[in-house]
Amino acid sequence: MLDDRKLAVLRAIVEDYVSTNEPVGSKALAGKHHLGVSPATIRNDMVALEEEGYITQPHTSAGRVPTDKGYRLFVDRLSTVKPLSAAERRAIESFLSGAVDLDEIVARTVRLLAQLTRQVAIVQYPSLTRSSVQHVELVPLGSQRVMMVLITDTGRVEQRVIDGVDGASEEAVEDLRQLLNRAIDGAWLTDVPDAVADLPSQVPPDDRQLAMSVLSVLLESLVERHEEKVLLGGTANLAAMDFSVSLREVLEALEENVVLIRLLGEAENPSMLTVRIGAENSHEGFQSTSIVSAGYGIGDQSLAKLGVVGPTRMDYPGTMGAVRAVARYVGSILAGQ
Repeated sequence: MLDDRKLAVLRAIVEDYVSTNEPVGSKALAGKHHLGVSPATIRNDMVALEEEGYITQPHTSAGRVPTDKGYRLFVDRLSTVKPLSAAERRAIESFLSGAVDLDEIVARTVRLLAQLTRQVAIVQYPSLTRSSVQHVELVPLGSQRVMMVLITDTGRVEQRVIDGVDGASEEAVEDLRQLLNRAIDGAWLTDVPDAVADLPSQVPPDDRQLAMSVLSVLLESLVERHEEKVLLGGTANLAAMDFSVSLREVLEALEENVVLIRLLGEAENPSMLTVRIGAENSHEGFQSTSIVSAGYGIGDQSLAKLGVVGPTRMDYPGTMGAVRAVARYVGSILAGQ
């Protein structure tokens, strides 16, 4: 267990290295951080920190840099989440509140996170399985075509055009729309199949083909489409970052949406903030990065996750504060829809 003085030295090393991207020496620490001890004592503390794996000497200079283990201790015990200023909070609220639907909310969130953190932003779309039906709209487009629009409580909109429907009169479509909404309004999407199971028997025989066609497309639209679940932004920020692997490896890893979803983890309590550092990330392409993520949702219900990917040498307090704040604002906007 490190004593308070060594912890203070480690904090100073992390903060200086993140700020300057230069190995940190004992004289610089003594002159800048008012640690209350001599450079010689700081050197001894740095030797102890290096022996325990919290810092390392990249070359023969006297300077040291943090290891993944050092960053982990910094995040767990030494850093505090940096609160956003009132101006930053107002800017976030104004930028996100102008979105008119879920796609725009996600797109704006990605841009905002990338701008605030100067990292690569990742936003996962809310899972359909964690949503409920807000409304189903059926619009006749002719005697044999109907457009179905499914709107969820999380703002997601699924729109399909159904072709080859016989007897799609305006009256029949309107009757089916009302019947559908009575059956599934407010229902969890996972409960919809059971809720509509006997619906065809409730319509006149001449309209059953229409009902079966609409229900078939409705149930198909509820199937999870994992390949469409993540939006990225700020990949140009990678050009200014330092990684121990090639930039190409990081870019290739970012292209795999399934990997990104796994790294973000399961959507948990919306207040949970997660930081994975270096080798803690299972995918090889992300083992020189850190991933800061948080769940977002409505009340206690977490719908999905968002976060950022950057180098292990990142401003953890500022990044954690930005990710947490944006996640909370996205949740409040979804709740107000």
